[in-house]
Amino acid sequence: MTQTAKTRAARARSQVADVATQVAQLERMTTAELTARYAELFGEPTRSRNKAYLKKKVAYRIQELAEGGLSARARARIDELAEDAPLRYRRGRASEEPADQAPAEEPPAPDAKARDPRLPPVGEVLVKTHKGTDHEVRMLDDGFEYQGERYASLSKIARVITGTNWNGFLFFGLCSRKGRRGCGGEA
Repeated sequence: MTQTAKTRAARARSQVADVATQVAQLERMTTAELTARYAELFGEPTRSRNKAYLKKKVAYRIQELAEGGLSARARARIDELAEDAPLRYRRGRASEEPADQAPAEEPPAPDAKARDPRLPPVGEVLVKTHKGTDHEVRMLDDGFEYQGERYASLSKIARVITGTNWNGFLFFGLCSRKGRRGCGGEA
């Protein structure tokens, strides 16, 4: 074995040992440390705070950077199978798509709030009868109006009316208690 071959082999062994060491260190990291490591390796912050998930993702990325990722053939097959997949699952491959395809629609800006589909249209008035009194709430672009005051959520208005905490959608009859499938969010 020549000297350069021995040097390359030693370098490869130390790189594999370094990967193993880095992956082993993940076990002792806190969630905050894993979040920081994720951002360092992926170049973007994670939305997850699940420690086990973060360990797996960071460990995979460490190995991927050291040993190489998927082959071009594997990526091509994934793209072929995921042709109809939502854009969020194909993130990161936009630069690999052919130029003759139309650009995908840009997602809304993160600061722009999407209006909850359970809410009536802007300008409509909700009427709730509580203890014999009718209460009217007007839908606004950025909230609700009740008795001349603006509120950010229906739940706050329900609290003003009843004096107790309520899910605003449930109180105003925009979803039902049964199954509560449509009552997940607050307004």
